[in-house]
Amino acid sequence: MDKCSFCGRDKKDTNLLIAGISGHICDSCIEQAYEIVQEELKKNNEFDVNSIKLLKPVEIKKFLDLYVIGQEEAKKFISVAVYNHYKRLMQTSRRDEDDVEIEKSNIILVGETGTGKTLLARTIAKLLHVPFTIVDATVLTEAGYVGEDIESILTRLLQVADYNVEAAEKGIVFIDEIDKIARKGDNPSITRDVSGEGVQQGLLKLLEGSVVNVPPQGGRKHPDQKMIPVNTKNILFICGGAFDGIDKKIALRLNTKIVGYTAARNTSKIERDNLLQYIAPQDLKAFGLIPEIIGRLPVLTYLHPLDRTALRNILTEPKNAIIKQYIKLFKIDAIELEFEKEVLEYIVDKAIEFKLGARGLRSICEHIMIDAMFELPSGGTDKMVVTKKYAEEKLEKVNIKRLKVA
Repeated sequence: MDKCSFCGRDKKDTNLLIAGISGHICDSCIEQAYEIVQEELKKNNEFDVNSIKLLKPVEIKKFLDLYVIGQEEAKKFISVAVYNHYKRLMQTSRRDEDDVEIEKSNIILVGETGTGKTLLARTIAKLLHVPFTIVDATVLTEAGYVGEDIESILTRLLQVADYNVEAAEKGIVFIDEIDKIARKGDNPSITRDVSGEGVQQGLLKLLEGSVVNVPPQGGRKHPDQKMIPVNTKNILFICGGAFDGIDKKIALRLNTKIVGYTAARNTSKIERDNLLQYIAPQDLKAFGLIPEIIGRLPVLTYLHPLDRTALRNILTEPKNAIIKQYIKLFKIDAIELEFEKEVLEYIVDKAIEFKLGARGLRSICEHIMIDAMFELPSGGTDKMVVTKKYAEEKLEKVNIKRLKVA
């Protein structure tokens, strides 16, 4: 009679007996084996700070260069921040003789839409050996109101770390659209600002480092829901935002300093087209961030608006360049795709006109290629050349005004 080669049960004593080349296994042994494998895999995937290969800032920046065009200043700041974060983790895992405690330096990135803030975060996530998550500040509200609680930020980090609290406590969080929680007025409001100043107040305890009770599945807190305590002391926070209109605050501050006989000379030194490079903490305060938040984001850097050269390079140079993606998509269908140089210049011209940065490049390319992507996979075509005339015809069919920024 057939029986399980592992536990020895007869076939009549099992629900299912699977035959192999020279033996059998029952359903009970399969379930136990599965649980053992899952447990071992979980152990192997646990975060171990001592096993990290510490990448130097120059190496981190070289990796970012493969995906992000330009923005040398921002890439340098992020590379140093990540490198120092690793060093802090290694310091906390072992005691040094001098007992000097290194403080973390949270970062805030300021830049126009489409300049690469979120791309920098996503790219750095590919490189890291620590739990990393990107959250959107626009959905956050003060506790008790419709929206997500502040603690949901840490819920996402816990999920990425497979609920390994020790690993999550050494992770990195990128908070996108931080400018959307700016205070709605220059003065503290007498009414509730539940998605602005209220959220900023709630973020303070996360940024400075404290033990926060986190709902493991997200959602609202309930009295009967089991909470997971997470210490944010060693979590690095990187914040990004467009801060639309902050250039007016910067211009106002710079103009107030230009007085007297040297006014004309000082004014000529200021690049009016790129005022973000002069950004200072007081500009963030004028925009609507509370001083306590600004103090907990000590590293402030900016992203340059993308010029024509940068936009042209973004189309073809990065590892995940837009044109390379389209060529790859058509290659899967055995279709050779080619773009004339004039087309690339035309796409860049339109992206500058629409003022959407790198995001505009993708939008324009989608409108040009949508008909080809719809029709060619079903046809017998094995090659397609995209000309400037073809691109112009496709964009003319679209209501082009809806692509433009007001």
